[in-house]
Amino acid sequence: MPIPDKVSVRVEGRTVQVKGPLGSLVDDLSHLPVSISVEPSQVRFETKWPRKREVGMLGTAAAHVRNMIRGVTQGYKYDLRTVYAHFPVTVKVDDKAKVLKIENFTGEKTPRYAKILEGAKVQVKGEDISVEGVDLKAVSQTAANIQDSTRIKEKDLRVFLDGIYISGKGPAEVSGAGKK
Repeated sequence: MPIPDKVSVRVEGRTVQVKGPLGSLVDDLSHLPVSISVEPSQVRFETKWPRKREVGMLGTAAAHVRNMIRGVTQGYKYDLRTVYAHFPVTVKVDDKAKVLKIENFTGEKTPRYAKILEGAKVQVKGEDISVEGVDLKAVSQTAANIQDSTRIKEKDLRVFLDGIYISGKGPAEVSGAGKK
C-alpha cells in the first residue's frame, strides 16, 4: 500500500502509528496474524502459510491502515438529521460529560443521552447534527450511539418515525478536530 506525501507511518510489532496534517492515530493490530513492515514509500503486509482465512485478514489489516491514512489526511464526517412529527426535540452537547442530551423526545419527561467517544467532535445546528474527527471508529460509533439513543421500542416503527437518523457520510476537511 503506498504512503501519500505528508503522512508518516511507524510500526512497532503490530502496533501502527500514522501521523498526518490533521493529527495522529494509533491502532493495535496484534489480533491479526499478519506481519506489517514499512518500506520507504509503502506499507507491506505479509502472512505465513496464506490460507483463505489469513488472506482475508491481510485485507482487514490493509483496510484499517487505509482508513487511518484517510483519517489523518481528509478526516471523516457523519451528518444526522432530527425527525419528529408532533413534539419538537431539543438536542444539546454536553462537552464536560461527553454526551449528547436529547430532550422532549416523543414528549418524554426524562432526557435521553448518547455517548460521544474520544476523538469525535459533535456540532448541533437546528435539526442537523454533524459528527467529525480523524478516527473512523470513534466518529462512526458516536453517530451510531446518537441514532440508537432515539430507538423507539414496543411501538409500530412504520407509524412512529421520530428519531435521529444518519443522512450522509463522507470525508471532511476538519481543522484539528479529534487530535490524539
